Amino acid sequence: MASTPNLSTGAQRLLDAKRVYVMAAICLVAGLGIGYLLPGSSPPASPLAGSSPSATAAAPMRDPHAITMADMKGMADAQAAPLLAKLKSDPNNVTLLCEVGATYHVAHQFHDAAAYYGKAEELEPGNVAIRTKLASSLFRDGDADGAIAQLNEALKSEPGNANALYDLGIIRLQGKGDGRGAVAAWQQLLKANPQLSADRRAAVAKLMADVTASLNEQSSAKGARSDGKRKSDVE
Repeated sequence: MASTPNLSTGAQRLLDAKRVYVMAAICLVAGLGIGYLLPGSSPPASPLAGSSPSATAAAPMRDPHAITMADMKGMADAQAAPLLAKLKSDPNNVTLLCEVGATYHVAHQFHDAAAYYGKAEELEPGNVAIRTKLASSLFRDGDADGAIAQLNEALKSEPGNANALYDLGIIRLQGKGDGRGAVAAWQQLLKANPQLSADRRAAVAKLMADVTASLNEQSSAKGARSDGKRKSDVE
């Protein structure tokens, strides 16, 4: 029996390229703005903001592309030091804990960020914003299941929370490969938040359309492979 190719080489490459493009676009959106859909919940400033002149002057001039994770850790530690000093005398200060968490998150020290957000969440378990930020840090640290659990808890308190639903979609897609679950979360987001600005609604709708198109292409490719296999079996 002669075997029949599932898809032509050119068609398969085109399909793969489209998938890569869609996922790259989604990763870009997630990397630059996971959550933060609502006014007043913008990402924290860079860890370099507010650094003392002496600290920045002491650092050697480097190509920005040569900055290492160790460098980022050092900058975050320096930025967090005065906040940590305050926490020694006020360890249950939720605002300080979240500021430290934000400092480490922006510096890509996600494990440390999750630890401080986690302490804040223990003190205010009903605070949806804190749970959402904790989920973001957990996800970036590689714990997709933990992140989803936090978001599901947050959504028990506020089923229509836009940031939690947005992040849930991103994490379902990137962390679990669940495109349909992602689209479902974003559909719920749009339905529950008619007050979202037109540009934010359009951005979410574009994500949904891209993921749906990718799912349809995967389904079509799977169907083509199945048809090819059936044809080869009967030849």
